[in-house]
Amino acid sequence: MQVIDGDILAISRLVYELCGLTLDASKGYLIESRLGDIAKTAGCANFAELAQKARSADGRAIQTAIIDAITTQETLFFRDQSPFDTLQYKVLPDLIDARAGTPFARRLRILSAACSTGQEPYSIAITLCETLPDAALWNINIQGVDISNAAIRQASYGHFADIEMQRGMKPHLMTKYFQREPGGWKAKDELRAMMTFSRRSLLQPIADMGPFDVIFCRNVAIYFDAPTRRELFFRLADRLTPDGCLFVGSSECLVDLGPRFAPRHHCRGTYYQPCSADSNVLSFPTTGPLSQAIASLASCR
Repeated sequence: MQVIDGDILAISRLVYELCGLTLDASKGYLIESRLGDIAKTAGCANFAELAQKARSADGRAIQTAIIDAITTQETLFFRDQSPFDTLQYKVLPDLIDARAGTPFARRLRILSAACSTGQEPYSIAITLCETLPDAALWNINIQGVDISNAAIRQASYGHFADIEMQRGMKPHLMTKYFQREPGGWKAKDELRAMMTFSRRSLLQPIADMGPFDVIFCRNVAIYFDAPTRRELFFRLADRLTPDGCLFVGSSECLVDLGPRFAPRHHCRGTYYQPCSADSNVLSFPTTGPLSQAIASLASCR
């Protein structure tokens, strides 16, 4: 099915309403390739009719199919690597030192926003386990959220095909944290016990979530328009603990959002502390004993 006059405007408005993604006139090929089969199955003569049916009283299934098809599920384990090095060798040690002696000394809350099929939150969980030998004794919760029902189902189950495991997963970590199953590998129970997954649009309010010590929101806001992107990151910053950290994609930069989003650098990675001393809120102590010990072991230069 080919895109005709009026299709792009109708679909782009629908997609923006559903998940905040911006489609312009250059995305006709994307609409054809990803939504063509959905339109045929729904018995639509064109994509404008598909948008109309999706908005109808019984269009929820069509909406779900469109979201699953149009959202980019490009992901891999330890994507870009440097954020996970920064988490392991800087952010976690600083957090642990800062919380030592408090009632929350062994509690961590982490959000993986737009987590897709789960590779990012599982990479975070493995990083925690590699950093904390007694991680099983900690109160850890990693929340993965995504707008795609299909992605959340896979992430919750924790099963990954061989080809998915080959994308970023180191062999020694694969055999340590996953068990062989027909057609691929499944995360071990101790890893999955750290995580919860739920369907959520990043356009929705998130005041009921967190607060979080660490938030990963990478490679999703690049598809939003400027006002939506700005609102998203300010809402996320508001859900961080006073010493919490925010990670964005390697091609993203938040300095245009104001001084609250001053970048910090470590292990070739960049992160933000929107509630830091720059915003008149106490920040991490950076010279605690665990920070010094782990920093001395870090190989990032």
